[in-house]
Amino acid sequence: MLHEILLSLSGHPSPLLRSCSFETDAITLPERQLLASAAHLSNVHVDLVAHASRLASSHPSAICRAVANAIQSRHLSAFQRKVLDVEESILTLDPELVGAYNIVPLTAVMSDFQQWRRIMEWLLETARFMAAKSNTCQGADLINRLRVDVQSGYRDVAETALSLVAVAETAWLKHVSAWVLYGRLPTLGSADFFVQKSQPPDDDFVCAPQHLPSFVTPATAASMLYIGKSLNRIRAVGDASSSIGGLDHVSSKLQELASLPFPLNSASFSRTIASIRLSLSENTLSKLLPLAKVLEMLQLLRDFLLLGRGEFALALTQEADDKIRNRWRRAGNLSHERDSGLKNLTIKDGEVAAVLNRTWAVLASMQGRHADEDDQLELARDLLRLQLTKSETPPSLSAEQKLVSADVATRLEALPFQNLLFSVPAVLHVELPSPLDMVISPADLQIYSCINSYLLSLRRAHIRLTDLWKMTSLRRHHAAPMGAGEHAVTLRRRWSARSAALRSSWTTASAVIFFLGETEGYLQTEVVAGMWETFSSWLTGHDARQDRRGGGPSGAPAPASVQDGQAHEEQDLFLPDETSDHGRKADAPRNHPTHDPQTLSTAHTLFLGTLARRLLLTQSSFTEPLYALLTHIDYLVLHMRRLHSIFISMDLEADAGVVDAFVDLEQEEEGVLALLHAVEGKARKGIEAVVDTLRALESDPKFLAEWEAEGAMAEDESSGNRRYAPGKIGGIDRLLMKLDFGGWLGSRHDEWYQNG
Repeated sequence: MLHEILLSLSGHPSPLLRSCSFETDAITLPERQLLASAAHLSNVHVDLVAHASRLASSHPSAICRAVANAIQSRHLSAFQRKVLDVEESILTLDPELVGAYNIVPLTAVMSDFQQWRRIMEWLLETARFMAAKSNTCQGADLINRLRVDVQSGYRDVAETALSLVAVAETAWLKHVSAWVLYGRLPTLGSADFFVQKSQPPDDDFVCAPQHLPSFVTPATAASMLYIGKSLNRIRAVGDASSSIGGLDHVSSKLQELASLPFPLNSASFSRTIASIRLSLSENTLSKLLPLAKVLEMLQLLRDFLLLGRGEFALALTQEADDKIRNRWRRAGNLSHERDSGLKNLTIKDGEVAAVLNRTWAVLASMQGRHADEDDQLELARDLLRLQLTKSETPPSLSAEQKLVSADVATRLEALPFQNLLFSVPAVLHVELPSPLDMVISPADLQIYSCINSYLLSLRRAHIRLTDLWKMTSLRRHHAAPMGAGEHAVTLRRRWSARSAALRSSWTTASAVIFFLGETEGYLQTEVVAGMWETFSSWLTGHDARQDRRGGGPSGAPAPASVQDGQAHEEQDLFLPDETSDHGRKADAPRNHPTHDPQTLSTAHTLFLGTLARRLLLTQSSFTEPLYALLTHIDYLVLHMRRLHSIFISMDLEADAGVVDAFVDLEQEEEGVLALLHAVEGKARKGIEAVVDTLRALESDPKFLAEWEAEGAMAEDESSGNRRYAPGKIGGIDRLLMKLDFGGWLGSRHDEWYQNG
């Protein structure tokens, strides 16, 4: 009987230990309980052996396989050795188990296995947990479960869980090492790794947070993702065997990872990943992405997409308008100047691209013989594309970008401002060269394009309205020459009638120009320029505000600070400033930054997201009435231009006898004037709606709280460097204060407009 019990505990099921086998009067109740305990432990052992063997050979997760192998090789082997030790003690008549007359008490035998019962039951629960997760490959869930069980309160279970935690986290660290040191995904269990390859057409690496253990913070996960993607990019542009900087660096970083104590501590693991990221920046990325190259691209985005170069917006707007007018003039169709015309225009990709090409030609002609010296203009000509938008899937956002600008990107996608330049959706896009896409993501470029459409639509409306004043014959009557007689009187009466009919139109146009001028000035001068100044100052460590206080031009735009910092020294963006104090000016502080590419990418994403919010692009209550107002402005300009052409035709008919029998000019004039006066009212109400929205936002506590939170400055405690924060730039109250000078635009004075 005793031999049968030991065989059963060894993992060989025994029919003698079935519950029905010892339900006899010959066995006392205490003996039955001891036999039931032995049978239970035997069944647990048998089930655990079966589960562990199956998991070790077929589980898709390498982490689960490693834990199953550890259960087999360590704990089940230790239990088997315990059974053999008990058997050996019995055979050698060990007095601790064998009593008088060689009697072996069953109580003494089972007491030796009492400590194993809880351990074996816990191991079986762990094995069943892995078996239940075999289809979802959640190695991270197993690590999290084991780390919780370390704190179970039972010493034996805690020690067993701690040993399995070390095994599971070691297997996970092997995957991490392959990724952060070589940029390679694991060959076995890749579906269980937190880095996944996205589907075409993106064909990029993305983070799967559900595959991350609990001790990995989102920032650390973003760092690991960035390191591996950088190494992949390095191999793509250079040596296929490239790593973080050579075998010596790989070996030292591998030893650093291997020296981490188990269970892994979140802080120490984050410091190790930060060290690897810094090593990558110092040894490889510093050569791949120098400061000059990054600044050059950011400056291009500032000048052309954020309209830092005003002549570009002016030329692009004029060329786009000329293209539309020429299309309809060649077709002999003027219906586009009526209410339905803006919706019936068809533009092709080639025509849109031709508009941008002519814009470059206009800018080059402005510079004359010095056009070849403008390297930025040549770079913009190579990288910028004006194209019609297609219904494509928007770029996927990284984990860190989702934390900063997911709502921003989602809201900007639905904005209609891209419809205004050609009356069909068209955006200005940048074909970013490699490896700059390591810092500026496709999602960032999408936000740039949306901001550009928004700012360009305001600039376009302003330009088109001011161009109305170039139609001199429509707004001014030239005195007739001496001796003109009755014809001069006729001309004066004709012009007086037209002037009276258009008086309210010119007043409305002036009011809208005032509104656009103040709004655009606030958005460009205070928000865009201010935000760019803080970002470029953080980036280069060169404070443009100090330059202005020291005698620079008041209100100078922030790009000058970037250019000055770039011309002063070719400092590497991703390396600390190791220049000695010898030869440095006594009052020049050593404030050069030590940003690595990921820090810069995160700061740039934060800059863009905050800029979009400061421009009120995420406030649909503001963008919707503003877009409606810009649409009314387009109709106002079109009707006035149409009326101008009608007046010219009427003058030719009355003064020179040029008659068009197919057109009733008087009826055309009456119809266009009616449309013009109707759109005047819509434009005035549009200004009212936008100003009312601004006042509502000024008193919205939720909006103000978000504004204040974005402006808070912070210190990066881990490195001692100041982390980028946008600062308190702009303020709706400042814009409203300027617009209050146009308070006569309110509804209380609508009657004044109607009476002229």
